[in-house]
Amino acid sequence: MYQLHLGQLTVAEFMAQYWQKKPVLLKGGFTDFADPLTPDELAGLATEEDIESRVVAKTTDGQWQLETGPFEDYSAFGEQGWTLLVQAVDHWHPEAAQLIEPFRFIPNWRIDDLMVSYSTPGGGVGPHLDQYDVFIIQGMGKRHWRVGMPDASLQQICPHPRLLQITPFVDCIDVITEPGDILYIPPGCPHDGISVDASLSYSVGFRAPAQKDLLTGLADFLIEQDQSGARYTDPHRLPVSDIGRISDADLDQVQQLLLGLVNNRALLASYFGQYISHAKHELDASEPEPHYAADEIIEYLAEGSVLGRLGGLRICYHHAHIDADIQLFINGLTITLPAEALPFVQLLSEQVQLDEEACQWIAADANKAGLMTELINLGYWYFIE
Repeated sequence: MYQLHLGQLTVAEFMAQYWQKKPVLLKGGFTDFADPLTPDELAGLATEEDIESRVVAKTTDGQWQLETGPFEDYSAFGEQGWTLLVQAVDHWHPEAAQLIEPFRFIPNWRIDDLMVSYSTPGGGVGPHLDQYDVFIIQGMGKRHWRVGMPDASLQQICPHPRLLQITPFVDCIDVITEPGDILYIPPGCPHDGISVDASLSYSVGFRAPAQKDLLTGLADFLIEQDQSGARYTDPHRLPVSDIGRISDADLDQVQQLLLGLVNNRALLASYFGQYISHAKHELDASEPEPHYAADEIIEYLAEGSVLGRLGGLRICYHHAHIDADIQLFINGLTITLPAEALPFVQLLSEQVQLDEEACQWIAADANKAGLMTELINLGYWYFIE
């Protein structure tokens, strides 16, 4: 297990001083860092159709190229100046997924995925900015990073149809990162990393849904739930002569009608929990065949089995108050549980592995074992041999 070191900072001080405010280098954030995978293993993931990968390369004449995977051969890119990037490695590589765990002081629903990149000397993706927070962990090799503060004067440029970069920026961090160093970069901060030698980097990214995405998701949710909501009414309308005009009073009423949806806290919780727990990338779920019966699961758990959670599985919950039912959200699935199930819900949402003691505790309760059976049959939890 990796342990995060924030230097002289506590987690609370880091959040107060840096989170979504300014970038910072956490020198030696992971001491004695050992890469959880090799460049060859990363290249192996990039051969798969179901795994999102791309290569960004800068040619000798200064032109940028971008190709999407899967990849079988990299010889065409040469010995330097290119980077392989693979998304959602936490879905496919349990050891690499452990890199996310030290950052769990941020709620589960905010964490996106683990992207891993391998760069040859001189490799990078050019100066750019992201609209989300990211921790970039340096693995093998070294990388030269420049990071700046948000600057409204920066302009986006497109040196390749699928590659967005920005105009030159002023840096506030100029450093060469070594294995175990961690860069925290808030949204909107320009940054540029160029590999000094062959190197690996691990990016823990965070979700930051935009308004349009939330509204689109809400509309889809209402359609799926067959909920039309309240309709526009105007029993006190007065006659008008300017019949082509939409008045401010009309707009006020439309606005209130829309706000009525999001002001319904129960509806909002159900929608947002389903929406935000959906995996962004394909899950590698494998349902057991045939499915287990509950009594089988109880027997296995009572005997001291250990369970692992599927990589990339999103689990979160909403509990309005101490006596209220709990809504547990797992990859878009909603499960309603009584308030007394809170310790079980917290166990599922906080632990990526359930040890023998936890499994025996679950086996002793038919309700817990029944839900665990359902999750195992969905391929969301599995027995660790």
